[in-house]
Amino acid sequence: MNKDQILEALQSVRDPQTGKDIVSANMVQDLEIQGNNINFKLVVPSLQMQGKSELNFACIGAIVERFPAANVNVHFMARSTDGVEAPSALPHIKNILVVASGKGGVGKSTVSVNLALGLKKLGARVGLLDADVYGPSIPTMLGLVGQRPKVRDISGVPKMLPLESYGMPSISIGYIIDEEQAVVLRGPRLAAIIKQFINDVLWPELDFLIVDLPPGTGDVQLTLVQTVPVTGAILVTTPQDVALADAVKAMNMFLLDQINVPILGVVENMAWFTPAELPDHKYYIFGQGGGKKLARMSNSVLLGQIPIVQSVREGGDNGVPVIEQDGNVVAEAFLDVAKNTLRQVAVLRS
Repeated sequence: MNKDQILEALQSVRDPQTGKDIVSANMVQDLEIQGNNINFKLVVPSLQMQGKSELNFACIGAIVERFPAANVNVHFMARSTDGVEAPSALPHIKNILVVASGKGGVGKSTVSVNLALGLKKLGARVGLLDADVYGPSIPTMLGLVGQRPKVRDISGVPKMLPLESYGMPSISIGYIIDEEQAVVLRGPRLAAIIKQFINDVLWPELDFLIVDLPPGTGDVQLTLVQTVPVTGAILVTTPQDVALADAVKAMNMFLLDQINVPILGVVENMAWFTPAELPDHKYYIFGQGGGKKLARMSNSVLLGQIPIVQSVREGGDNGVPVIEQDGNVVAEAFLDVAKNTLRQVAVLRS
């Protein structure tokens, strides 16, 4: 037995958190071989992690299968955080962006889907988490209605596999329940579902995870920011004052000391109406200036203005997001939002 052979055997063992093999995930440390005794440390996020015992037996089994006489000792060690912050529940995801609004009906899910696919078009690895448990729209918008996620065993821990559409992984309660089924849940159950979408879904390595939040400032929002490190929030509003007033409440929630999530910028949806037969005409049916005003109030920027055109509604209903429709003026607008989001994240990270 030598170290290379042991590491090769351990490559068959998967980290139940990320799905990567434990060797390439740099979890195996201080490997020592003394006769038939094999000792190594296994670095994990927490000593209370789910599936710890299964991971231990998987390591022992992988080695003993090749070397039956081996006596394997696995020493678990919690990943050091140097007192700065707790380890992330999603260490393989670089940025988590939440899309929020103070009220429903402003097109938040439309923005989430097209922003995510826009970032993907710009070369990023992107996933989409539908946290709008009461009114999941993502299955319809991505053409995944009626499909169900599969479950895979990762080192003894069952993990849901996100569904893919347009090459992008996503998860939603709409993939689990029937389309007409009402979701009637109190706060603790809502929190449990959001934690399950984070901890029990086998997300691949991503540059961005876009989270479509429900309207308002309730249990789902609080659970999310307490479970994962959120990079920043994107606020969605329409130009009218009634939408702006509610969006300000969402803004103030993220700025609370106990939440403290940076506002990356504002997307003004339904900025104007442009009929297909008059592409140069703009009708400001919801007023003007709401997005710029909210950007000033949040000390952020206006990421973009999205007009109302019929193709946006048709694309959402038909499972073909407008950003996937070549030559569409709204597709260009959403791509600009994605470019500006990349810039804002780079500024925040610098």
